[in-house]
Amino acid sequence: MTSLWFETALLPTGWADGVRLTIEAGAIAAVETGALPRAGDERAAIATPGLGNVHSHGFQRGMAGLTEYRGSGEDDFWSWRELMYRFLDRLTPDDVQAITAQAYAEMLEGGFTRVGEFHYLHHDPAGRPYATLGEMAGRIAAAAKATGIGLTLLPVYYAQGGFGGAPPAPGQRRFLNDPDRFARLMEESRAAIAGLPDGRLGVAPHSLRAVTPQDLKAIVPLAGPGGVHIHAAEQTKEVDDCLAWSGQRPVEWLLNEIGLDHRWRLIHATHLTRSETRRLAASGAVAGLCPITEANLGDGIFPGEDYLAAGGTMAIGTDSNVLIDAAQELRTLEYGQRLTRRARNVLATAERPSTGATLFGRALAGGTQALGESFTGLATGASADIVSLNPVRAALVGRSGDAVLDGWIFAGDARCVETVWRRGERVVEHGRHRDAAAIGAAYAATLNGLLA
Repeated sequence: MTSLWFETALLPTGWADGVRLTIEAGAIAAVETGALPRAGDERAAIATPGLGNVHSHGFQRGMAGLTEYRGSGEDDFWSWRELMYRFLDRLTPDDVQAITAQAYAEMLEGGFTRVGEFHYLHHDPAGRPYATLGEMAGRIAAAAKATGIGLTLLPVYYAQGGFGGAPPAPGQRRFLNDPDRFARLMEESRAAIAGLPDGRLGVAPHSLRAVTPQDLKAIVPLAGPGGVHIHAAEQTKEVDDCLAWSGQRPVEWLLNEIGLDHRWRLIHATHLTRSETRRLAASGAVAGLCPITEANLGDGIFPGEDYLAAGGTMAIGTDSNVLIDAAQELRTLEYGQRLTRRARNVLATAERPSTGATLFGRALAGGTQALGESFTGLATGASADIVSLNPVRAALVGRSGDAVLDGWIFAGDARCVETVWRRGERVVEHGRHRDAAAIGAAYAATLNGLLA
C-alpha cells in the first residue's frame, strides 16, 4: 500500500486541496481531502485523472510527417490512404511492436493512460495468416506491457473493399478475414491480453464499406467490455457511396438497421445531419473524435455544439498518431467549433463556463465508457491512473481550479505533464517515460531500416 499526496486534485466532485490517495493493488483504496502530508507520502502539486485515448492505429506513428508533400493531383484522405498502404506493406511484427511502443510511451507522456487500439494489421505482407493467428495482437499487447499503458484491444473485422461487396484492394490484403477466422482471432486476442493487469477486449467492424450487413450482425456479439467500435461518416465520399448503396447515410443506416446503444462507439461521425446528430446523442453511443487527425486529413468538423447540447457522449483519440498530445486534441476540437461558428468558448456551458474543464470532463467520462472502464476519475475503486501537472510551466503559473485545465489545454501542451502513475506505478517522471531511451532507440532503428 502506498500513498500519494497532492496540493490540489481534480476529484469527481470537483477540485479539492490536500488530497491523499491511498493505492493498493493498482487501485485507489481511499481518498482523503484537507489532509496534511505524512512521512512516506509521494508529494506533487496538481493531480488530474489520466484520459482515455479512444482510437489509435499505433503503427501509423512511424509515418507521421511523411505524407505532408503534395502529389500531382488533389490530396485528400483517399490519396493519404494509398501512401499508408505502401508504408504498412513492409512492416514486420518486430516493426509494429517497436513503433507502437513509441506511440504508447508518448501517449503516457501526453496525459493518456489507456488506449483503444483499433488493430487491423493482422497478417503477413502477402496477406497470409501468421503461424499464430494472433501474432500481431500479441505484439500490441507486448508494447502495452512494456510501456505500462492500459490497453483496450479492438481487433478489426475487414472483408470487402467497398459498399455492396466490392473486392478488396491489394493494399488491404493484410486486414482480411471471414467470420469464422475472425472468431478465432478474437480468442487469440483475448489470450494475448491475458497477461496485462487490466487488459480489455472489444470488437471493431472497420466501417460499413468494409463489412457486409450480415457479417456485421455476426461479429457484434463477440464484443467484450470494450464495446463495438466502427468508423462512420468520416469523409463525404463515404457518405455519398453509402447513399448510393443503401439509400441511407452511414450513421442513419446504423441507427435504423442496427439500433445503436451504449455498447457502440462511432469513430469520427464527422458528417451528420441535424436529425442524425440528435438521434446519435440520444442513443447512448459514444462519438469518438480525433480532431488532430481529422484536421490533418482534411475530413471536416464534427457538429460538436449541437451534439453536446443534445446530451451526446464524446471521447477523444489520436487515430493516425501524427501528433500525440491530449491537451492539443481537446484544443483542436474547440478551435474547430470556433472557426465554424466564428465565436469563442463554444463548447462551454452555463453550468460549467470553463471551456477547458468542460472539454476535459466530457472526454474523461466518454473515454471511460468507450474503453470499458468501471470507474471515472480519482475515486475509490478506480485504477490509480493519475497525471501530475507541473505548476511552474508558464501556462499553469498562478492558476487554480478549472483555470488549471484552461491553461493546460489552451496555453500549454504535453510539456505541462510532470509525472504519470499507471495503476499506482510511476511510468513518467520529469515529463519523460521511464524507458524513453530504450524505446526510442528501438524505434529509431526500426524507422532507419524502413526508410533506408
